[in-house]
Amino acid sequence: MGDTGSLALGGALAGLAVCTKTQLLLVILGGLFVIITLSVVIQVGSFKLTGKRVFRMAPLQHHFELLGWAETTIVIRFWMVTGLCIALGLGIFYVEWLPG
Repeated sequence: MGDTGSLALGGALAGLAVCTKTQLLLVILGGLFVIITLSVVIQVGSFKLTGKRVFRMAPLQHHFELLGWAETTIVIRFWMVTGLCIALGLGIFYVEWLPG
C-alpha cells in the first residue's frame, strides 16, 4: 500500500477515534504498533544515553530476525499479540454493557 495509503488509513482511524472519544482504546487496539514504536524509542534513547543497545536491531521484528527466528514465525507471533490486544480492547469497550 505504501506510505500514502497507510498514512491515510492511520489518519482516518485516529479521526474516527477522536470523533467517538475512544483515543485511549485505540492505543490498546493498536498495541503491537505501540510496542514496535516503543522498541525504537527505547533503542535510540538507550544508545544516546549509555552507548549500549537494548535490542540487536530496532524495530522489534528485526531484533527477532537477528535472533534467528523465521519470518513466518515472527508474523504469526505478531498476529497472536495483535489478537490479544484486540480482544482486550473489545473487552474493555463492551464491559459497560454488562449487567452490574
